[in-house]
Amino acid sequence: MSTIDQFLSEINQILRSKDGQKLRDYLVLEPPLPPLYGVIVNELRGIFPASKQDALEAQCKKLLPEYDDGEVGGSWTSFISFLVQYFVFLRDVNVAQLLETHDMLKLLLQSCTLALSDTTMGIVALPSIVSFSRTLARLAIGLDKRPDLIAHLTQMGAGTGGEDVAERVTLVEGSANVIREALKKCLSEKVGNATGLDANGRPDGRRIGIYLLGNICLKLFFHCRKLRSAEFVFNSVNQNSPPLFHYAASQRVTYLYYLGRYHFANNHFFRAQSALQAAYDQCHREAVKQRRSILVYLITSNIILGRFPSMQVLARPEAEGLRAIFLPICQAITKGDLATFRSLLDMDHPNAAWLLQKRVLLQLRNRCEVLVWRSLARRTFVLSGFTGDATKKAPSLSLETLHTLALYLEGRVSVVGADVRNGHSEDSETRHNGYVDPDLEGEVDSEDGEVVSMDEIESIVASLIHQDLLHGYISHRYLRFVITGAKAKPALEVGFPNVWNIIRAAADTEVPGWVKEDRVQADGPRVIKITNARPAGSV
Repeated sequence: MSTIDQFLSEINQILRSKDGQKLRDYLVLEPPLPPLYGVIVNELRGIFPASKQDALEAQCKKLLPEYDDGEVGGSWTSFISFLVQYFVFLRDVNVAQLLETHDMLKLLLQSCTLALSDTTMGIVALPSIVSFSRTLARLAIGLDKRPDLIAHLTQMGAGTGGEDVAERVTLVEGSANVIREALKKCLSEKVGNATGLDANGRPDGRRIGIYLLGNICLKLFFHCRKLRSAEFVFNSVNQNSPPLFHYAASQRVTYLYYLGRYHFANNHFFRAQSALQAAYDQCHREAVKQRRSILVYLITSNIILGRFPSMQVLARPEAEGLRAIFLPICQAITKGDLATFRSLLDMDHPNAAWLLQKRVLLQLRNRCEVLVWRSLARRTFVLSGFTGDATKKAPSLSLETLHTLALYLEGRVSVVGADVRNGHSEDSETRHNGYVDPDLEGEVDSEDGEVVSMDEIESIVASLIHQDLLHGYISHRYLRFVITGAKAKPALEVGFPNVWNIIRAAADTEVPGWVKEDRVQADGPRVIKITNARPAGSV
């Protein structure tokens, strides 16, 4: 008996016992291959070269008989095709040619996905699919970091330009799309009851692969920055997955990390904070690298929501180096120091490259300035505000005083910004070269427009009131911010409520993409939430 025949006989026994883990261990891909596989490769090249592909398929069918309904297990048509593709991969692959290897591995995974489609025996192929998907993901990311190897693909995509041409699919995204097809098979599992759980409360059938494959897809989509494709994964999981807590901790943590980053990228910071906090809490303490990745976005989300990291958090091993980056930003927000805040988040600041690489700089700069203005108004009230008296006059803050202080700080911004850029001050004409686009001539002030006006101060305070970050109203006649409801509590506490408490009270605690509860109870009908649905016929 040849080594190939012996190998096929052992595969047949594995299928009859439905041992997917053992099948995965037999279907080895990554070098260095065990000596036995070297013998198989030599036999394939000698007995079944490319010209004898049909003979190889016939031999597989002979030694791997298909199962009947009454049998315990056996092969099936799509599995035969997959196994033939596996032998072709072993026979023809040249690991020195990474791009060719990547394409062959995609074909192999597509063939394995077809084998996964079988409702009875497909579950046996699932561990192999997860293993192949991880290998494909590593190879795709590795190739993406070697632009010299994929430059021709980029040029081909650019050569098909035109405004009506669909967005080009990158190599990494193409790999993720292949893995996503396997994910769809897991999400469409119909075996078992409607809850998707077996008698022991564990995911049933192919559902056990939902988060294993979903996390690999998300890793690739985030690597190539395809958030729309990642959204498909989250939506599909949200509609078809059993609750997340039924899965292993490693799968939960990874999924919640990407879910948090997705909501962060879409400016849903409370949702991001909820997912990232859960991921951080469930991540093993010894997984320092993973905890650090989560902590970067968790700290950023919390800062935007008005919660600053404690010294205890910043002293943890996974927070090494983060204190020097985030603590000065928090201090500037607390003090209402516009100059320092803007200089810390300026593109020329030493930390800007790191913040941009993590894709958090713009969110901090755009979303936290409102908190700086709130703190500046609060400090102005502490220093010169009217706290109320026996004549029943309400506590108030002069907007003119706030304007004066803002002008002083804005002046510091201009000087600090110039110093950071060039080491000396420049006037606005030098910075902007006096250029105004012809289409906007007469509409744009060519002078430096950074100086805040009194109207802008009123607008800023009105915005803070509208966001419930200030409690009161504006007296436009007297140019004062008046605090209301300060009879029972101190004016400072009433007029400047805690930012985190305000945001948390108004936020929706549901996080789309995070399945927390069983959708079906007692095998009843699916529960569909229509809380936010519009009335029929509404626009």
